[in-house]
Amino acid sequence: MMQTGVSLDVQNLRKSWGKTEVLMGVDFNIAPGGFLTLLGPSGCGKTTLLRLIAGFDHPSAGRIRLHGEDIAHLPPYKRPVNTVFQNYALFPHMTVAQ
Repeated sequence: MMQTGVSLDVQNLRKSWGKTEVLMGVDFNIAPGGFLTLLGPSGCGKTTLLRLIAGFDHPSAGRIRLHGEDIAHLPPYKRPVNTVFQNYALFPHMTVAQ
């Protein structure tokens, strides 16, 4: 893994669902130790962006680099990123024991 001065680098990220383009050329980078807040109205693409970074969805175009390594092709379990869901009930139909 190549180290750079940027921890997360997103370049020209695009995501379409059919003919609906949800993300249109998103660009940003976060320096090591940096902090990013996503703020916007419902439906503006915040969750889609996070799902792309986490690997739960695949970008239609663009790059996602973590410490200089392109991670867009990696499955979620091979990405050194974490996701904290807003709703803690991942399996609301199950008990803790199940």
